[in-house]
Amino acid sequence: VAILLFHHMALDHTALDVMQHEMQLLLLGQGAQLGEAMPYRNYVAQSRLGASEAEHEAFFREMLGDIDEPTLPFGLQDVQGDGHGIDEIRQAVDPALSRRLRVQARQLGVSAASLVHLAWAQVLGKVSGRHEVVFGTVLLGRLQGGEGADRALGMFINTLPLRVDVGAEDVRAGVKATHARLTALLGHEHASLALAQRCSGVAAPTPLFSALLNYRHSAVVVDQDARSAWNGIEALNGDERTNYPLTLNVDDLGEDFSLTALVDSSIGAARICGYMQMALDSLVEALEQAPQTPLQALSILPAAERQQLLDAWNRCDVEYAGDALIHRQFEAWAATQPDATAVVHEDQALTYAQLNAQANQLAHRLLALGIRPDDRVAICAERGLEMIVGLLGILKSGAGYVPLDPAYPAERLAYMLHDSRPAALVTQPQCRDNLPPMTIPAIVLDPLDIDEPAQQPSHNPDVPELDAS
Repeated sequence: VAILLFHHMALDHTALDVMQHEMQLLLLGQGAQLGEAMPYRNYVAQSRLGASEAEHEAFFREMLGDIDEPTLPFGLQDVQGDGHGIDEIRQAVDPALSRRLRVQARQLGVSAASLVHLAWAQVLGKVSGRHEVVFGTVLLGRLQGGEGADRALGMFINTLPLRVDVGAEDVRAGVKATHARLTALLGHEHASLALAQRCSGVAAPTPLFSALLNYRHSAVVVDQDARSAWNGIEALNGDERTNYPLTLNVDDLGEDFSLTALVDSSIGAARICGYMQMALDSLVEALEQAPQTPLQALSILPAAERQQLLDAWNRCDVEYAGDALIHRQFEAWAATQPDATAVVHEDQALTYAQLNAQANQLAHRLLALGIRPDDRVAICAERGLEMIVGLLGILKSGAGYVPLDPAYPAERLAYMLHDSRPAALVTQPQCRDNLPPMTIPAIVLDPLDIDEPAQQPSHNPDVPELDAS
């Protein structure tokens, strides 16, 4: 039993094939056929003759200069992981879909890799909520390496950002644009990732991207020599890890394709492979039948997950009165289950009776201020019990609430208050400093003080106009 442990700094996918071929020659007793080892210094010298740092910078500024937000699928942003907590799965792309993908690539005069990169951008765009998607793509690093670079060992591969826009542009134009940008990127395969990230508007230390695509040609021809050399030798297992929390390896097998997802276990590798399979299928179908379809209209949801989201999780086993006011339903429940817990926040809780009583006191205070059905009452409160009391109390008074997030900038809060013109404000002491001066009545919710709402009646308010409506 043997184990081969290596880092891509010394051995990449191409060099591994070279090494396995050399092992095969030795197993066959043909060691004399081994060629001369290719010195890495030749590659270093050749690569230094390529594009200058100024040319690299100009290219990446043009591509990334207006990107001021990172692409972080599922909010994953740790790009310095150690490979732990990763879920891995390998799936074959349906052969029929693989053939259709290659047909479309030939008809459009692009590489199959371009379609795969666009489909991956579709997935990342959907799960990060962005139309301007940036992800890392693994480059071979040997295209401009000079003679013998295809047989050398050393640091060749490089990861660089690729921007793909998946918004209103149609699918045909999107394929062409992705192919052009990917082709241009190959001319900068020796650029520094740090340089490329500095050319964007995303400020360090926030990563520009947290997802990776590794498209690699992995077709293997097994001849008689290979069968003879490796006869009786079995590969037991293999693991591959990167620092990124979301990596997709796409193996181009000549005719078919294979997907290997390496994903943070909180997300699930099978889920990502399912999205990618669906993204490839919807992209190819659009190219075949409706090439003017906007990229943003394509779906990545497999049928099973779509059914779960739309049907299973929305299934309701109880019929509720469609015309009953929500606060009236709450009052009925509070009357039958007064001691049941209604709301919990951290180490605090309110029963239905307590929540109903406090909301009633607020409603009576609002009614005393002249609030009537269809008035607007602004509420600016942090998440917690007081916010729930505020929302329910406003509804009980017959008004509609205008929610104001205390985390909003003061300018936005001022605009929303001016635009909605509320008749009153419900807030908390810690939120008042961020609010502009106002002439409307303000009610402060503070559980530490005995304020005006606490002095009001606690019974359910009677609002005839509301019940009549």
